[in-house]
Amino acid sequence: MSESFTVVAEARADAGKGASRRLRRLEGKIPAVIYGADKPAQSLTLIRKDFEHMLENEACFSSILEVQVGGESQNAIIKDIQRHPAKGFPMHADFLRVRMDQAIKVNVPLHFLNEEQCAGVKLEGGMIQKQATDIEIQCLPKDLPEFLEVDMLEVELGQIVHLTDITLPEGVISTALEMGEDHDLAIASVVAPRGSKEEELDEAVDGDEEADGDGDSGSDAEASASDDAGDGGED
Repeated sequence: MSESFTVVAEARADAGKGASRRLRRLEGKIPAVIYGADKPAQSLTLIRKDFEHMLENEACFSSILEVQVGGESQNAIIKDIQRHPAKGFPMHADFLRVRMDQAIKVNVPLHFLNEEQCAGVKLEGGMIQKQATDIEIQCLPKDLPEFLEVDMLEVELGQIVHLTDITLPEGVISTALEMGEDHDLAIASVVAPRGSKEEELDEAVDGDEEADGDGDSGSDAEASASDDAGDGGED
């Protein structure tokens, strides 16, 4: 089970862009909304600095949050965060209510283990490329994992780690794999460093150029000999 997080919010009556700007600029707050679980959507306000502090913990994105509004607590997950395009701070938050007896779909982060000790890196000089940093899972709220582990220890150069290589906790399924084997997506791979390929290509090009140069020298010599023969005939 994930960590416990509490979001203290206030109900918001005013709406519109002007009201949202006033919240952000004058009161140090941000607008938010909570919806789902067959209940009406409710507009909220959050204290920005408190919300930003919570967001520093990666686990909050894959945890069941306790959203407190006017003394009432609601279970929810973070569904979306709108951020400032240049500065990155949160400008609006969406929370989705959850019922503890109903399965939910959540994107859970991947934690890669043993990257430096990876066989393809340590023994073969390769480098790890990550095709995904999180995956979507489905489970009951009580089974929601904080993260999933991807062990890179025995992955060799040229090998690819797929969804099926990730060990999922009991009660947790991959939504992609539920759609069939064709959706067994690549998660990570160990590839040769780009520099080594470029060096091999350069060497191959240099070798071709040398071969061409040798051929040209031979042709030049033949042409010169032919010219000399022709000159002698004229004399």
